[in-house]
Amino acid sequence: MFHPAVIILSCTVALTALGISILFSATAHFPNSSPHFFISRQLMWLGVAVLAGGVVSVINLEKVRALAWPVMGLCLIGLILTLIPGVGVEVNGARRWLPMGIGRLQISEFTKLGLVFCLAAYLGSNQRKMDTFWIGFFWPSVFIAIPVGLIFLQPDYGTAALTAAVGGTLLFLAGARLRYLVPVAISGLGLFAVAVYFNPVRFGRILSFMDVEAHRMDGAYQLWQAILAFGTGGVSGVGLGNGRQQLAFLPEAHTDFILAVLAEELGFFFTGAVLALFVLLFLAGVFHLRKAPNLYQFLLITGALLVLSVQAIINMGVVTGTLPTKGISLPFISYGGSNLVVVFIIVGLLINTSIAWSRQIETPANRRDNKEVRG
Repeated sequence: MFHPAVIILSCTVALTALGISILFSATAHFPNSSPHFFISRQLMWLGVAVLAGGVVSVINLEKVRALAWPVMGLCLIGLILTLIPGVGVEVNGARRWLPMGIGRLQISEFTKLGLVFCLAAYLGSNQRKMDTFWIGFFWPSVFIAIPVGLIFLQPDYGTAALTAAVGGTLLFLAGARLRYLVPVAISGLGLFAVAVYFNPVRFGRILSFMDVEAHRMDGAYQLWQAILAFGTGGVSGVGLGNGRQQLAFLPEAHTDFILAVLAEELGFFFTGAVLALFVLLFLAGVFHLRKAPNLYQFLLITGALLVLSVQAIINMGVVTGTLPTKGISLPFISYGGSNLVVVFIIVGLLINTSIAWSRQIETPANRRDNKEVRG
């Protein structure tokens, strides 16, 4: 039987290679830019991502546990800076980026993982008090609400919802009482629905999603082109570099809707392979969770897996018309340095723990911690 680390690494290499190939095709004919502009930047970010993932794969997770709060603090400072005019970079009415020498950093991408790190450290240290209101629910809820609120103000409703969902799931898994979690979850969903209703752009997306064909020339244009790409690609695709969506029919095809380009050019089998690789990566991560030596590491890996998997599910759902249109990238494949670095950090965590947990010596303390995690 293959070791989980081998499966995780193989899926990562396959998805990344496929992403680089389709990204080059999707951006080769962009107007007013060199055919190599986007691919060269993505390769540069890939180098940074591989380095970050490599470092994370060999560190001692217990020794860096104390860094959870400083990491979260830096993320919150970054989120605040994005909201300051003249500091944060504004694109299409949203302030989500900070300028860097080699590009732009999307701080919310790092915040998702920073929150997982922070919650895992806090909840792991207060494992026996999770049934209390203040320690087991109130304070961790505040830790979730602050970054979610800042991301919401950018505005980035989708990432805010994803971050809140992952945080709430970790609270539930750690043992927080449902009588506290359920009312807050319902209230949060209600507030989110009200915010969408009173935001013309986002409510328009909902209306367009409900009748794509009627809005195919305005609000649902991007989704309509994606659906056409899937239909054109069929089973075997039109061939790498031969798709029409790369000719600017599909706006921003290299970012959130890159799966449509892949479907058109490489067809059903490669599109299915992408889904299969994500499922295999997720299962390989889940497979070794029962070996977690303590609640902190269990929650850290669970949260990282959720960030990666739920983001992939949302992107695929949006591109295929299963979910309302929301700008969220497809891990490993979409253009974007920040997400690529975060994704490789997650891969580094999975490889780190899959190796470390399989080598750990079963001690009475470990057995007790494992029972508490599983219970």
